[in-house]
Amino acid sequence: MSSNPELGLASMYRVIKKSGAERVSDEAADELRKILEEIAQRIATQALDLSVHAGRKTIKSDDIRLAAKNILKL
Repeated sequence: MSSNPELGLASMYRVIKKSGAERVSDEAADELRKILEEIAQRIATQALDLSVHAGRKTIKSDDIRLAAKNILKL
């Protein structure tokens, strides 16, 4: 994964606060960002594999959904 974050830190604060937290440390928001980016990368990679297996160059929402289901065990 690249060293430049893809997800905004402000979004991480909002997500955590929406979960009921009154205060969020910078380290907590940054750690959530790192974890979510890692999960997103794994989902995107598996979605690419699914689209290639289906003979497509385009990743579709169903590929993302199925990959997320596999990665997150939903």
